[in-house]
Amino acid sequence: MKYGSTVSSPRDYATTIEHTKAALKEYGFGVLCEIDVAKTLKEKIGAEMEPYIILGACNPGFAHKALQVEPDLGLLLPCNVVVMQQGGKVFVKAIDAHAMLGVTGNPDLTATAAEVNTLLAKALNDSVA
Repeated sequence: MKYGSTVSSPRDYATTIEHTKAALKEYGFGVLCEIDVAKTLKEKIGAEMEPYIILGACNPGFAHKALQVEPDLGLLLPCNVVVMQQGGKVFVKAIDAHAMLGVTGNPDLTATAAEVNTLLAKALNDSVA
């Protein structure tokens, strides 16, 4: 995947969500919002899909730092983390901050993106450990 990373979870879907939230918190990310995509699509258009939730994760320190450099960055925040079930397997996925922040064309965000990616990678690995 060019714009994110994925890890496979040995746990069930609901437990993986809880472990992912705890791991994000451990690395300074709060979950600002949760979007149950499967439930929403079922309610709105009757579409059936396997469990899929988007966790809108934000590390306040990095968000503040990046917004100081690029005030319109709020259009790209928060960092999305997905927990999904596919074919009986559970996966945790996170946005690549370089890909996300790269659309700004602002090289001053490169170091911040690298730091965010490091922490998100740790959180993903811990979420399935």
